[in-house]
Amino acid sequence: MGDGAAGAVVYWTGSTYMRSATPLQLVIGDVVRLRKPHPCGSHEWTVVRLGADIGLRCHGCKRRVLLPRRELEKRLKAFVERGPAFAIAEAALAAAATRDSVGEQTEPDRS
Repeated sequence: MGDGAAGAVVYWTGSTYMRSATPLQLVIGDVVRLRKPHPCGSHEWTVVRLGADIGLRCHGCKRRVLLPRRELEKRLKAFVERGPAFAIAEAALAAAATRDSVGEQTEPDRS
């Protein structure tokens, strides 16, 4: 694990390590499934706070916990449902990427 790009995030998938240069993209309202159940028996949590620590609310007992972002990335198994802000953010990123790629093709030749 010592080798690799500086600043790369490592995700454990159960059998191999996956590296990513960007942190996990979370939005408030995401419903996530973690690897181990909460003592109440529920595996599913809703993201209620973002930052260095991620706030989660258990679907079974409604308890709130704070997990460091890195710990959540290790425990995350799957996204059950993405929050409403995720679709808006994806659309904005896609529009920006399209605008950038069109801008590169239509620039006038300045030579």
